[in-house]
Amino acid sequence: MACAADCAFWIDPIELTFSPLISFPPLLLLRAPKANVDSRQYFLDSASNVSFFFEEGAFDDDGNLQRQKEVSINKIGHALHDLDPAFRKFSRSDKMKALLDSLGYREPTPVQSMYIFKQPKIGGEVVPHQDSTFLYTDPPSVIGIWLALEDATVENGCLWGWRGSHKTKGVERRMLLDEDEEIVFDKDPVPHDLGEYEPIEVKAGTLVIFHGQFYHMSYENKSSKSRHAYTFHVVEGADGFDWSPDNWLRRREGFPFEAMT
Repeated sequence: MACAADCAFWIDPIELTFSPLISFPPLLLLRAPKANVDSRQYFLDSASNVSFFFEEGAFDDDGNLQRQKEVSINKIGHALHDLDPAFRKFSRSDKMKALLDSLGYREPTPVQSMYIFKQPKIGGEVVPHQDSTFLYTDPPSVIGIWLALEDATVENGCLWGWRGSHKTKGVERRMLLDEDEEIVFDKDPVPHDLGEYEPIEVKAGTLVIFHGQFYHMSYENKSSKSRHAYTFHVVEGADGFDWSPDNWLRRREGFPFEAMT
C-alpha cells in the first residue's frame, strides 16, 4: 500500500536521541525522537507536521531504545492528510467525499491524521475515550475514519467499543489548552464499566467509522503481530459549526485547515 511505503520514507531518516516522556495521563504516554526539544511543544507542533511518537515500552529503565526504531514507533501524526501525497490522496478521495456527503456533511474538513502501529509485544493500551474530547466543535461534529491496514483481532489489540454510547453520552471530558497554554483536561476521568465494551475485530482493508461521542478503547498488544491502521478525523466546516479556540490542536499561521473540495 502506498501509505505504508510513505511511512518507511518518513521513518528511515529519523535520528534518535529522545526527549523526556510526554505524559498526559491516563490517555497519552509517549516519547518524541529528539532530546533537545520541548516535549510539550513537539506534541503541539505536530498539529502542523509529520511527527513521531515512540512507545514507552520500547525503552529500558535508563531510557535506551531496546529495538529498531521501525518497530518502536507508536504513531506518526498529525498532519499526514495534508502533507504526505499518499495520505492526502486517500483522505480526500472521491470515495471519502461521497461517504461524508452521505452522512450529511456539507463542508467536511479533515483536521487530524495518524498512522498507528500497535507494535508487537509493546503496543500500548488506549483507555476509553471519545474523539470529541480532543477535537471539539460547537455543536459537536467530529467523526473518526479508521482503516485497518492489517487484521485487527483481540490477540493483537483490536479496537473495543461501547455499543450505543454515542446516543446516550454527551461530550463528557475535553483536553484543551488553558490560559497559560498548558495541556489540561477540564474534568477527571469518567469511570467506566469495561464490561460494556465489545471487540471490533476486522480484516485488513475494513473501514470503521466512529461518531465523535462513541466511547472506544484498545488493550495492549502482547502478541507477536502488529496491528497497523490509518485514522483521520473530520469536522463540519460549514457555517454554524465553530472550531473551539481552546482545542489543543492548532495549526501554525499560514497553514489553515483545508475543507474537502
